[in-house]
Amino acid sequence: MTTFDVAKIRSDFPILSRQVNGKPLVYLDNGASSQKPQVVIDAITRAYSQEYANVHRGLHYLSNLATEKYESVRGIVAKFLGVANEDEIILNTGTTEGINLVAYGWAMNVMQPGDEIILSVMEHHANIVPWHFLRERYGIVLKWVDVDVNGDLDPQAVLDAITPKTKLIAVTHLSNVLGTKVDVASIINGAHQKGVPVLVDGSQGAVHMPVNLDELGCDFYAITGHKLCGPSGSGAIFIKQDRMAEMRPFLGGGDMIREVTKDTVTYNDPPMMFEAGTPGIVQTIGLGVALDYMMSIGMDKIAAYEDQITQYAQQQLGALNWLNIQGNSKTKGAIFSFTLSGAAHAHDISTILDKKGIAVRAGQHCAGPLMEHLGINASCRASFAFYNTMQEVDALVDGLNLAHELLS
Repeated sequence: MTTFDVAKIRSDFPILSRQVNGKPLVYLDNGASSQKPQVVIDAITRAYSQEYANVHRGLHYLSNLATEKYESVRGIVAKFLGVANEDEIILNTGTTEGINLVAYGWAMNVMQPGDEIILSVMEHHANIVPWHFLRERYGIVLKWVDVDVNGDLDPQAVLDAITPKTKLIAVTHLSNVLGTKVDVASIINGAHQKGVPVLVDGSQGAVHMPVNLDELGCDFYAITGHKLCGPSGSGAIFIKQDRMAEMRPFLGGGDMIREVTKDTVTYNDPPMMFEAGTPGIVQTIGLGVALDYMMSIGMDKIAAYEDQITQYAQQQLGALNWLNIQGNSKTKGAIFSFTLSGAAHAHDISTILDKKGIAVRAGQHCAGPLMEHLGINASCRASFAFYNTMQEVDALVDGLNLAHELLS
């Protein structure tokens, strides 16, 4: 087993020592949002109490300090994602804003009515709705590729869907429902051979495994800070420099301009061109601290430990013959969605687990097309992080046994 001091890591997260409903908290809702280590909490407190000022426009000490800390995060994100050129990193509020930026700033600028975007059926709504906007308003065609019975996405099936009208493939790196790790490298390589750019939703993928975008070669890669132990309202998107050159600004105002007159506007250079208005200064500073924290542990070590958690959870949950697990990919990440045999509703299961101090998510997980494909209305989802333990897998199993007993 990989040496991994999970007890030490857990001590970095103050919330993990609390109780819920008189039981030790078992936090298994990391797919929705991760908990925050003390270093991030301290950085946010310090930024507001000792260092706060607006960025970029001031000449005084605090403004310069805030600007320096804020702008340093661009380089931290680049390092975290394996990007040599930090000017390919746009700081924002998260994946949803990043994908909308691509839709409005790039796709609207290069696509014509009838052009196609290929999506997998297991995309999160954040990687669906912006493309529906283009379908509704500009006549863009959405083409869907299904997953197989194990929840795997065949890269060749994605590539086979390409036609001369295809202008983009938009695909998740890791499913937020099934836990499936997608072979995005094969999709990117095959798509680029046909001249088709690829957007990767990295909201879950970047959380659970090392990412090197300079090697991967995708055109766009979006991440969300609050899933990476950072604050909500923080995130970033990687956009290749040549794709940035094809874009026009999506939001106007603030530092995205060089000069404004009554008759003209001159835009700033990328990435500033795509960062309008006063940004989430403190949130972004917190994101930088969070990514530094994760890199100090090592994303390779995090991935190896989570693989152990995943294998153990697969064994323990798989032994419950009345539990229906959605997605059984051999490359599954630490995300488990499930229903109980019979008429038990996901919300009832979640409520029973909550009484045991176990936090899971219940519903459609912002994945309507996938729910339809699976033939279910909702599921429970237990999503693990690098601070979870094997004992918490056991607690989940005990809670599910109780739910089965009460709801059968």
